Amino acid sequence: MTRLMLIRHGPTAYNEDGRMQGRIDEPLSAAGRAAVRGWSAPPESTSADWVSSPLVRARETAGLLGGPVPTIEPRLIEMDWGHWEGRRLNDLRSELGDAMAENEARGLDFRPPGGESPSDVQARVASWLAEIGARRRPTLALTHKGVIRAIFALAMGWDMTGKPPVKLARATAHFFTVAPDGQVAVERLNLPLAGRPET
Repeated sequence: MTRLMLIRHGPTAYNEDGRMQGRIDEPLSAAGRAAVRGWSAPPESTSADWVSSPLVRARETAGLLGGPVPTIEPRLIEMDWGHWEGRRLNDLRSELGDAMAENEARGLDFRPPGGESPSDVQARVASWLAEIGARRRPTLALTHKGVIRAIFALAMGWDMTGKPPVKLARATAHFFTVAPDGQVAVERLNLPLAGRPET
């Protein structure tokens, strides 16, 4: 089994304003950079391969964590929110009412207009997970909420309806194991990055 460590990028101005970013290539905010400077990568990452989403907020986070220069992995890019990128979820719920509620109730098949569903994200990361499992090298990935939730849902068998089995916290690392065929399982979740002793 191969260990996979997933870390969400630090905060951006869009995050601070409650807006969905998707593929918008927003850098970390000043507050986000300050926060990430207080993080330490998990000690288990010292011998790991580092990979990153191509979006600048993930690459900046990797750089501030002080690890090796990550390999850019396009399959780790955030879920495409289509026409809703830059919008606030609560505003959409108010505007769209029942139609939005019905879309959200579809779980893995929820789809923004012109965008991806979580099941689409799972499909694009599946080949990457199989490569990780076959390579048998511990891997740390800097990525996005949508990608982490999609992998978490695969590991838990969660259809993304109702509340998640575990709330995934910010400023944490999530550890999974990946089998040679790409099957993923939860190892440990929500390991704090802030305040960890430097190694």
